[in-house]
Amino acid sequence: MTKPKPSGHWRASDLRGVAQLATQATTAVAHIAEGVHQSVWGAMGVPGGKQAGQTRGLTRLVYQSVRGIAQLVGNGLETLLTRLAPVLEMADEAAPGSPQREAVLAALNGVMGDRLRASANPLATPMTLRYQGRALDWKALPAMPEAGGKLLLLIHGLCMNELQWPAHGHAEALAALGYTPVYLRYNSGLHVSQNGHELAAQLEQLLTHWPVPLQEITVLGHSMGGLLIRSAWHYARQAELRWPDVLKHIVFLGTPHHGAPLERAGNWVDVILGSTPYSVPFTRLAQLRSAGVTDLRYGHVLDADWQGHERFRRQPDSRAPLPLPAGVACYAVAATTAAKRSLLADRLLGDGLVPLHSALGQHDDARRTLVFAKSAQLIVYRTGHIALLGSAEVTRQLVQWLSSGPEVLSSRT
Repeated sequence: MTKPKPSGHWRASDLRGVAQLATQATTAVAHIAEGVHQSVWGAMGVPGGKQAGQTRGLTRLVYQSVRGIAQLVGNGLETLLTRLAPVLEMADEAAPGSPQREAVLAALNGVMGDRLRASANPLATPMTLRYQGRALDWKALPAMPEAGGKLLLLIHGLCMNELQWPAHGHAEALAALGYTPVYLRYNSGLHVSQNGHELAAQLEQLLTHWPVPLQEITVLGHSMGGLLIRSAWHYARQAELRWPDVLKHIVFLGTPHHGAPLERAGNWVDVILGSTPYSVPFTRLAQLRSAGVTDLRYGHVLDADWQGHERFRRQPDSRAPLPLPAGVACYAVAATTAAKRSLLADRLLGDGLVPLHSALGQHDDARRTLVFAKSAQLIVYRTGHIALLGSAEVTRQLVQWLSSGPEVLSSRT
């Protein structure tokens, strides 16, 4: 039998993942429809209509049948696709995916990556350290003649991946200073602290297996990536790992250290939808957003920030203060779409996603303030959140910071 011509974008495992999502979506829609049905009955005073989330009699049987058939069809389709995988083989599973495919998967993982992982969906993104487009395999490291003792780790933000860093930008400029760029790819829909534990372990592996002795690690973290390295450093110190001893610099690009208003607005949507019996079933839609997204409400970086809390319930910021890593030179780059600073830019507008005061670590509670030295701060004007990745002004500042002699150390609060 002739195999289908590879599309260059999609793989056989992707079809299985999409089939799982379709089954879950059908089931979820049936739950929402039944919830609305039940709410209407309850409002009309129909006996038994106030039993939360459930209809009665024949109507209930219909909804149960829809969910059961969807699950049955989904399981059968997944089994069939698993058996046909060698025949379908839309692309080499070990080969790098196309930028289009990887961008779609990155966005999907950012929105619902926690659900993908919990259901063992093949679309869930595993965490990998990547060098020249390939995941590093500690048992069979590729030839790395360019590898040096100074490592630059680039960490992307929510709903993104390492391919979205511009090819000719920050990494290329810093490579001229002797840095070897390595990129992190991760499931940004998981809790930041879950990824923090995993990154801490992977960096220890990197330190052990790197072809030459590592003298310095510098991290460039965009958006959520900045929260991730703070979390990883904390858990590495707790576990007495070795790599924090060679972590010399962290540059935070538009990192929401104290959260982002858009997620807090999403939290208000939960509250509003839950305020009437007719709209309660639709809270399922608002609550599709991932653990990674809800971590951005206040900038969660530790397990204790979210464990034991209902993440969709409106509640005040209860984070334990976590200072910047001690002994590490920390730099903050913040952006605003405005031409100058203002109360609106500082508190709400910022770069379109992250306010200036959050990106600069400033907080009304002095215990939570992250103190960056004045010379370790850069504000870029008329610039959006994503534009920080390719900003020439940011590149120039990075080169100046990382090529200077004395280190600029952050202060602990």
